[in-house]
Amino acid sequence: MTKIRAAITGVGGYVPDYILTNQELETMVDTSDEWITSRTGIKERRILKGENQGVSVLGIKAVEDLLAKTKIDPKEIDLLIFATVTADMTFPATANIVATAVGATNAFSFDMSAACSGFIYGLATGASYIQSGMYKKVVVIGGDKMSAIMDYTDRTTCIIFGDGAGCVLLEPTTEDVGVMDSILKSDGNGEAYLHMKAGGSRRPATLDSVTKREHFVYQEGSAVFKFAVTNMADVSAQLAERNHLNADNIQWLVPHQANKRIIDATASRVGISEDKVMMNIERYGNTTAGTIPLLLWDYEKKLKKGDNLIIAAFGGGFTWGAVYVKWAYNS
Repeated sequence: MTKIRAAITGVGGYVPDYILTNQELETMVDTSDEWITSRTGIKERRILKGENQGVSVLGIKAVEDLLAKTKIDPKEIDLLIFATVTADMTFPATANIVATAVGATNAFSFDMSAACSGFIYGLATGASYIQSGMYKKVVVIGGDKMSAIMDYTDRTTCIIFGDGAGCVLLEPTTEDVGVMDSILKSDGNGEAYLHMKAGGSRRPATLDSVTKREHFVYQEGSAVFKFAVTNMADVSAQLAERNHLNADNIQWLVPHQANKRIIDATASRVGISEDKVMMNIERYGNTTAGTIPLLLWDYEKKLKKGDNLIIAAFGGGFTWGAVYVKWAYNS
């Protein structure tokens, strides 16, 4: 029986117009361009401005970009997955809002919450629907409006995050391309080091929780850094080894854009040289679930059919993992 795989057949993306530079952050908190750049690799990040502008705005724009490039009818989309931790509302799912807005009226849709690993979780999930033969066209979005949950008086977090979204179209193929393998992990002990204290059912919003600024990202940077370096690098190496991949036959490492030092450590662990590492952290910062699809969006024209990609991420939860993708088309 011929094996069906899920191939990425198109990429879309969107980042807001407003650019928050390191120089502007210097006027907001006690920091400097040199300090931020040397520790994170970030020079600027995009911010979604305006009233009543949720992450759905970013997702809609990204999918519209994808539809314009692939020329598919949105009514052909069977499933739409939106990986995000900054949903427009607790319910309905932001994926529902995006699907309706782009005309994907025949799709069922849902949100996926896995922090910075959200997109690779969504990619593996969407691929499973394709591989089962159940669906023919699946759109996976990764995006976050991190500025909505950012404390711009906290210099340890506000320098890192930005807003943006990207997406891919998955379709079935019998060729030797597509989503080839994945390793996905999680560990709830990570809650202590990276979370948002209030706003969920455990601690609903109160005047006290707002006054104490508990509705923003809380991160213990050094602990998260250590876990990320070890786990993201190890899982990437494990995935490469079991698929007989190495520095010679991996064309691209596609790492979550959290911190340049984490990216460098992952590349070193897998033995990948810097010229094979996708990077745009200097322009967008950490867009959480948006970083990986935005990398694919930025680098799409450099990708060739048959290229081996190792996609890796680490996020709050903790969540982490890696996906092996063989690229399916020439741009």
